[in-house]
Order: sequence, then C-alpha cells, then structure tokens
Amino acid sequence: MRWTPGLALTLLLAAPLPALAQDSTPKILEQITPEIDALFAKYQAEANIPGMVYGVVKDGKLAYVKGIGVQDLDDKRSVTADSRFRIASMTKAFTALAILHLRDQGKLRLDDLAEQHVPEMKRWVYPTKDSPRIRVRDLLHHVGGLVTDDPWGDRQQVLPQEDFTKMIAAGVPFSRIPQSQHEYSNFGYALLGRIVANASGMAYSDYVQRTILTPLGMTSSGFDVTKTPRALYARGYRWENDAWAPEPEMVDGAFNAMGGLQVSANDYAKWVAFLLSAWPARDDADAGPVRRATVREMAQGLNFVSVANRIGASGATACKQAAAYAMGWRAAQDCDLGLTLAHGGGYPGYGSHVMLMPDHGVGVFALSNRTYAGPSAPAWDTAVAMDQAGLLTGRAAPVAPAVADAFAAVRAAYAAGTLAPLDGKLAMNFLLDRSAVNWSAELAKLKATVGDCPTAEPLAPTGAMSATFRLNCTKGQLDGMILLAPTSPATIQSLRFRVAAP
Repeated sequence: MRWTPGLALTLLLAAPLPALAQDSTPKILEQITPEIDALFAKYQAEANIPGMVYGVVKDGKLAYVKGIGVQDLDDKRSVTADSRFRIASMTKAFTALAILHLRDQGKLRLDDLAEQHVPEMKRWVYPTKDSPRIRVRDLLHHVGGLVTDDPWGDRQQVLPQEDFTKMIAAGVPFSRIPQSQHEYSNFGYALLGRIVANASGMAYSDYVQRTILTPLGMTSSGFDVTKTPRALYARGYRWENDAWAPEPEMVDGAFNAMGGLQVSANDYAKWVAFLLSAWPARDDADAGPVRRATVREMAQGLNFVSVANRIGASGATACKQAAAYAMGWRAAQDCDLGLTLAHGGGYPGYGSHVMLMPDHGVGVFALSNRTYAGPSAPAWDTAVAMDQAGLLTGRAAPVAPAVADAFAAVRAAYAAGTLAPLDGKLAMNFLLDRSAVNWSAELAKLKATVGDCPTAEPLAPTGAMSATFRLNCTKGQLDGMILLAPTSPATIQSLRFRVAAP
C-alpha cells in the first residue's frame, strides 16, 4: 500500500511492532512436562493407541522424551526412546533433502523434466495438449496433477522395483493438469525415489543412508524393518471392531521414498536438531551433511497458499495460518509461533507427526503404533503450551549499522520538527512521495499529540534494511517503521509513524 499524507496517526504498519515484555516469569521446560504428558496421555486413550513416544527438541538436543504404552501387545514391552516406529510420510522430508543434495552436486536440476531421469514417463498422455510436462520441482510440491492416493499409496510400499517400472510405463490417469493446483501424491514421491536412484547410481535407500542417516549418527534408522531386533520393534496395529488387530509387516519396496523409513525417538531427534540448526543464516562453517542454505530451501512453499486453522485445541480461536506445501513439509506462518514446518505420517500400523519452529530452534514430534493415529493435536498443543510458558524465545536479530544510523537521524528529525537532520540520508523518491512541507506539518501534529520522545525501545529489525521502533514520549508512545532503499550508501525510502494505543 502506498503511503498517503494524513494517515500518520492511523496507519497499520506492515511489519510487527516491537514485542512488549511479558508480565509472567518464563518457566523452564520441566515445569510444563506434566501438562505435556497429560496432552499425549489423553490422545493415546481417546485414539486407542497401544503405544507411543514423543519428544521435544530444543537448543540442539532432545530436551524431553517419554514413551507410554507398549510396543507389542503380545510381549507387553514398554515403549522407550529406542523403540523403532515407521514414520510414514514424514519420510518425504528425507526424500526432498536427497533431491536437493543431488541438485547441489549438479546431478539434476529442479526444473528438469521428471522424464529426463525416469524415461518410462516419456510416453505419458497428458490431460490436455497444452499441459506442461511434469518437472522434478512439481513432484516435490505435489503439483504434478496426480490424484490424491491415500490410502492406496500406503499399500504400495511392498511393490517390487520391477513392478513399479511397469506401472510407470503404463502411464497414469491425471486428476488435473500439472502446475495448476496442489494435490497430495504418494505416487509422485515414489517417482522422486526413482529419480534419486537414477541420478545417484545407487538404490534410494542406500543414498539416504549414506548421505543423511549415517552422517547424522542415526544408527537405529533404516528402511529394512525385517532387520529390526524384536526387542526394539514397535509392532503396528489397527483398531477394528473395538479391538486391536496386527497390521502386516511391510518389507522395503519401490514406494519407500514416500513413507518407508523406520526410526527411534533418539534417532529422529538428531534429524530434527540438524534441520533446526540451519536457522538462522550465519557465517559459520557448514558442518553438513547438507548445506544449511539447502535445508532452509525446503521451507519455501509454492504459491498455492491456503488459509487454515492451527492444529490443536487453540485452533478455533488462534489467528488463521497462511499455509502452503513446501518440499516434504507443510509450511505455515503462525501469528504466535512464527514460521512452522510440519508433516504427519499415516501408514498401516503407524501414525506420527512432527512440527518445527525454526524461529525458536524448537521441534516437537510423536510416533505411535496404530494405523493413521497421527498425534498432531497434542504436538501442536505442546508448542502452544511452551509459547504460553515463555519457552519460545526468538533469536535476536542484529541491527544493521545503516538502520541504526538512519534511526538516530529520524529521532533527530522528530525532535527538530523538520527533515533537516535527514539531509543526505533520503532516497530520491522520499520527497517526491511526500513534500517536506507536509512532513513538517505532520511532525507538528504528532508532537502535539504525544509530546517530546526522549527515549526509545530497542529497534526490532525486520531485515537488514528495515526495522520497527517505539519512542517513549511525554504523553504516550509513538510507533514507526524505517525502510532503506537498495542504494550505496543506504538511504531512507520510507518512514512511517503512528501513535500507539494506550
């Protein structure tokens, strides 16, 4: 929205205002673990789950983990942080990162046609003559035009690779033209697994093991569940006719890239901590196994954005989320939690959920052994409980010297009641957008309303070229925003004020 004279007292700033201090003293995580335990215990009972494990990753480590129930109804072994669960579609994030890693190595491009790496797709018949052919990128974001295939796709896990090759060659019916709308496709992620194999020259599971699992020390994770020690194996069940029935144990097959990974909580926490370590961007050496910038790229949602309620008990009254499917993640901006990356996992015998809050370096995950019992609600409710307890502390962004210098000049201009202290610091558009005479009149109005402003709260950077601010005045407070122009040296292209509500 263009700035218009006369709106100075009522303008809603585009960027958030500086956060005010909380009245309550922040708690430590141990103080709210009984609340977290109650959330998951309630979900376990209501969803008829034999066993589950949940954890909170904070500050680069597994800060809290607890197993409840049993991993096998026959042996009655209790679930522990070492119990191994299938994580179903939470595997997709590993697949997406494998694709991006191959891109970093120059072995593929995201805008490559998928058929360049899967030749059997070349004979596919598209729904219209003007349909774009599917790119690797389209499969990552579920915009390939393929039909939603839950639960059919889950049962394809055991499909042999040679049968999958025949399936691809036979072609598929399209649900819509590619690149027109998001539609979740397990088949599409199975195709990504084939692309990983063909581009890397090794089996998909071997590539993920070599490039992600082993470097992260995830020694209890893998795709061949038949090698799992029985003492650690969380057997999968479904709830049917008011009783538990075991699901068939599905061996590793051609659809493993969409949902075949098995992990323990201790192992999965290493993955979550690694992902969170990619934020914020910084000058430190990249420790790998994949570049931090590549991990952050996974959070980029496509422009098919939806408005959604937050998952969990607070969803009905919380701000709406702007959500989109990114690369193996559902990315959403939450007004309380900031950027969130989440994904569920539903599978015969298993249900899981993970949600990350990169702005705070915190992740919550839960794994269960009942078909499609994805514990998303207690995971998100845990995040909200942590926020309400003051445990989600944002990483302080540094104030760029150019922004600090501009702010000092803005304060001087307000004190003087003219733009004279800003001489040489204004971009060429500034006085074209609003005259110096009008600015002087507006500054006089503001001063008449709030008086002099001798002190200020710390600047709240919204980037290296912008910040919001709050001035403490004799008759109130004045909020504002500074935006610098892409000039060298940096100059002020926009300045906004508004009187803060009492």
